[in-house]
Amino acid sequence: MHVRTLTGGLAAALAVTFSLMGGQAVAAPSADTDRALAARVVTYDASGSAEFRSAVDRGTAIWNESVNAVELRPAAAGQRANIRVLADNGWPRAITTSLGNGTVYIGRQAVNEGHNTIRISSHELGHILGLPDRKPGPCSSLMSGSSAGTTCTNAYPNTAEKAEVEGYFGGAFAPTAPAVPLNLMIVD
Repeated sequence: MHVRTLTGGLAAALAVTFSLMGGQAVAAPSADTDRALAARVVTYDASGSAEFRSAVDRGTAIWNESVNAVELRPAAAGQRANIRVLADNGWPRAITTSLGNGTVYIGRQAVNEGHNTIRISSHELGHILGLPDRKPGPCSSLMSGSSAGTTCTNAYPNTAEKAEVEGYFGGAFAPTAPAVPLNLMIVD
């Protein structure tokens, strides 16, 4: 939301400046246009996520609500997805191949122990978006993962986590290198 506001405000200021200077003024783009121009689209395929499909869709929606520089979308039929999401009987984990690319496993072991499926999904997607584990940590930190305990259901990134992802994907600040090493399996 803040990138859209900044770019919309900048475009409006430039339009006023050009009109005052005698130049040609143009209409400021809409918030939807700003989002489309600002966001890097990363596709995901949750067809292998079995009973966790709705948790995966909610996890991606949470990221889309939380940041502007990247947008997670389901891959179109026949399209190769940037992120594959699979269910298995192990512990949740993410294998990153590059920023915005990799495989997420929603492991039933953590679910059977009582961990929240939407938090797991959002947390593992956070790894693909460049965030490392921050354990131990409070429930208010999405990337604290399982160290926040089974009663923690917070599936939203905190302000610092949002800012990191915005930076990695070219948000309002200069891009920075992701904190998660690439070509690495992160077992939570």
